[in-house]
Amino acid sequence: MRNSQKNLKGFTLIEILVVVALIAILAAITIIAINPQQNFQDARNTQRSSDVTQILNAVTQYTAQQGNALGDLGTIPGCTTDTVCVGTSTACVDLSANLVPTFLVSIPEDPQGGTAADTGYEICQEASGRVTVSAPGAESATIVVSR
Repeated sequence: MRNSQKNLKGFTLIEILVVVALIAILAAITIIAINPQQNFQDARNTQRSSDVTQILNAVTQYTAQQGNALGDLGTIPGCTTDTVCVGTSTACVDLSANLVPTFLVSIPEDPQGGTAADTGYEICQEASGRVTVSAPGAESATIVVSR
């Protein structure tokens, strides 16, 4: 007699669909947990915070070590009236002439759209004489460092 039953090996359609659904669920959970957009945003803000601190440190070192006045860097407005951008354009304070290469390799630029003409960072002097450097382009809140 012939064996009328066929010996089929493989997966059923239901089994394949269950595996695909499980993979899709795991992928969705992973993407939500990783959240690449938030990670990129945090990385840019960390860079901004570091840049603002570098600029302020260089200004502080320039005024302390060289015995120079803050006014030697250019016209820096009071924080109560306005802030001025840092960069090489005529509307900005050009810190590079006095700070590069002695105190900074180069003036840092905002990771999203900063240029040499307008770095995306701002500087001002408070009434108490403290210098404030800020990153108004920060994606969560303005990053401000004063000394």
